[in-house]
Amino acid sequence: MTITPATLTAVAIGGAIGAVTRFYCASMIIKHFPHEIPIATLIINLSGSFIIGILVALFIHFTPSDILKGFLITGFLGALTTYSTFAIESYILLNSSFYYGILNIVSNALGTVVAAALGFKLIETLIR
Repeated sequence: MTITPATLTAVAIGGAIGAVTRFYCASMIIKHFPHEIPIATLIINLSGSFIIGILVALFIHFTPSDILKGFLITGFLGALTTYSTFAIESYILLNSSFYYGILNIVSNALGTVVAAALGFKLIETLIR
């Protein structure tokens, strides 16, 4: 993707719409389906992953402009959920190298939880 003022603007606008969409959808899901587990995040991440799969498959056959790709994938889906990017990258890796695909999945799944825990514990320690 070429970085131009137009693609940067498209990413920014897509990101704003994606963030607002995430906030609204999460609020509605929590309101109508309260649950002990973060079901809203799961639903949003699954939806975003499904959408990015559709878009990447379409973009293989129909080459969109960098502006459209930036708006939809990096901007909108990036703000809606970065999990969608992780999902499609893992799928592509699994198809080319099962080892690297599994390594990517495990590293992301465990690594992000560990990183979140470390950040949380750091602040807890500093505040005490």
